[in-house]
Amino acid sequence: MLKGLGGLGGLGDMAKMMQAAQEMQGKVAELQESFNTINVIGEAGAGLVTATCSAAGDLKALDINPSIFDPSQKEVVEDLILAAIKDAQKKAADRKQAEMKRLYESLGLPADMKLPI
Repeated sequence: MLKGLGGLGGLGDMAKMMQAAQEMQGKVAELQESFNTINVIGEAGAGLVTATCSAAGDLKALDINPSIFDPSQKEVVEDLILAAIKDAQKKAADRKQAEMKRLYESLGLPADMKLPI
């Protein structure tokens, strides 16, 4: 028998911790997968240009109101497109962060905890 280690009672706690870690890893993997299906919409020019991104940050769609197709306004249109994409990507990042915070809280972890995700 190993003296000074309190027997093997601590192994049960270690097993529980490992199980909890595996459960958390599974939930994080599910959430990451859901980021591909959660969509957010960014816009510019009061909705003249909209961009749809997944919460993972992938651009999914771009919609441009035909009323802005004026050759003399080319730079304005380009700026609106970029602004809409950036807005959608920011919203995607914010949504991802909110979803991760919700997961952490449901697992009893600090909301600002940084995991390698």
